[in-house]
Parts: sequence; C-alpha cells; structure tokens
Amino acid sequence: MKTTYREAMRAALRDAMQRDDRVFLMGEDVGRYGGSFAVSLGLLEEFGPERIRDTPLSESGFVGAGIGAALGGMRPVVEIMTVNFSLLALDQIINNAATLLHMSGGQFNVPIVIRMTTGAGRQLGAQHSHSLEGWYAHIPGLRILAPATLADARGMLWTALQDPDPVLIFEHGSLYNVAGELDDGAGAVDIDKAAVLRHGDGLTLITYGGTLPMVLEAADQLAGEDIDADVIDLRTLRPLDAHTIVDSVARTHRAVVVDEGWRSGSISAEIAARICEQAFFDLDAPVERVCSLEVPVPYAKHLEQAALPTVERVMAAARRAVGANG
Repeated sequence: MKTTYREAMRAALRDAMQRDDRVFLMGEDVGRYGGSFAVSLGLLEEFGPERIRDTPLSESGFVGAGIGAALGGMRPVVEIMTVNFSLLALDQIINNAATLLHMSGGQFNVPIVIRMTTGAGRQLGAQHSHSLEGWYAHIPGLRILAPATLADARGMLWTALQDPDPVLIFEHGSLYNVAGELDDGAGAVDIDKAAVLRHGDGLTLITYGGTLPMVLEAADQLAGEDIDADVIDLRTLRPLDAHTIVDSVARTHRAVVVDEGWRSGSISAEIAARICEQAFFDLDAPVERVCSLEVPVPYAKHLEQAALPTVERVMAAARRAVGANG
C-alpha cells in the first residue's frame, strides 16, 4: 500500500494501542491538535482523552509522569515535540529513566518509550535543528532508535514497547512526508541489527535516519563512476551493531560515516573508533566522516544547506577513500 512515514508512525501507534490497553500517548498537542507533526491526528477521536493525553508545556513534568506510569505497570509513549525540548527533561531521562533499574538492584524496570523529532534542513533556526541522538547514545541504560524507512517507522514502536527498559525514538523531520510502498502486513521489526540496504565491494557508506536518502542517492551516483558501495542503515545507535559494520569493512576495506550531528564527540567518531579497534588491518584508507559544520545551524536556507551533509560531500569523501590507495 502507498503511505508516508508520518502515516506509518500513526499506524504503529494505533496498532500498539489496539494490542495493549496499557499503551497510551502523552505530550504537548498530541490530542486535539493531532501532534505538532500530525503523527497522532485522529487518534484522540478513536481512543479518547484517557489514552491520548494533552499535557502542560512542561517536559520535565510529563516525562516524569511517564516514568511514574511505566513504574506502575503502564506502557507510556511520551512525545517530545523536538529534540531540543528534551533538554528540559534531561534530569528525568538520564538521572531517573536510565538509572532506576541499576540503582534499585534490578528491582524496577522503566518500560517507557520517548519519541521526538530531530534534525535540521527545514529552516527552523539553531534552537530547533539539533541532531542529539548520538549524544543520547552515550548514556548507559537507554536504547536509541532512528527509523529511516517506512518499514521501520511502522515496525519499531511495537518492538520498543516490549523492551523492559527506556527507549528513545528519533524521527527526522525531513522524513515525515516521504512516501512509498509498505506491505499490508508490515509489523514489528528487529531493532538489534543494522540493515545493509545496498551491496557493493568498493567501500562502505554508514549512516542512519534523515541522511539515509542522501547516502543512497550518493551511492547511485558513485555507481556511475564504477564505485560500488555497501550502504548500512544503523537503525539503532545504542546498542550499536558493530558486527555488521566490521563485516562490511572487512570486505570493502574503506569506510565513510555520514552523520548530521557535529563532528566533535559524535556518533560518527564512535563508529570510526570501533572500525579502527576491530578492523584496522582490513582498512586500505583512513575512515572518512561527513558531518555538519561546527556551528549552530543557520536559519538562512543557503547557509543551512552549506552547514549540513550533502550528496556532493558524501561523494567527495568516497572518492578520497577510494583514491587513497588505488
């Protein structure tokens, strides 16, 4: 069937709420307004205000309420409008949700799912254009998901709700309108493994989330230059599926990591380190990284585009990697 990323996310929420009466959605404007990005549009009319709960404008408050509900046996899905607003709930996410299982000696799980929109490219200014999912991937006790495809948008939520520990789902804002075909029977997906979406033996292109379409386009164009690439969609940033990455690099001997986050201290740095630790002698060239420039993301469209990864920058990095040693 023809659908969009937004509609796939909505179908995932509807399916979860139909399957399990303990599942409910809460957040700012998720009810009457239908969600800031229209993901929950129509769900209030379908499930009622007890299960589609509009909250006050207090991220710390409603994330804390979600943690309490999870401790009490419910399966809350908490929507934070954009990733920058999650900073207002850091104490709840990092000091409570991520640590309670360990601080209680294994007595208290926190089965909460927190969804938020991430990424730049939509002229929303520096304070609404962060890509902080790699930063959250630094935190033990959290699972970090970044659905980039329609199948993952549809399937990751139910699997996340089965996890006894906190799961953060980062939805790139540029993907909501992406349309395509989705199997009528699409459902829960594996969230432990990265996916190799394209196969080649010239180099490995590694990415996730909103930069995946760009990387696939770059791979198509590189094929015209006789550079065939593996394209890996990480899908889960914590725990990272290093096995799939290393297995690919062992065959291709070159790697380019594409990450919309800033270069310093990024998830791309972690991936490059893992490759060097586990596949150093398989490399024929240094690991290349394509990241956002180290500036607050500009508002002006031409400056914003100049600051973000592009197809051209990905292709240039791939050419350097391939040309480094023939």
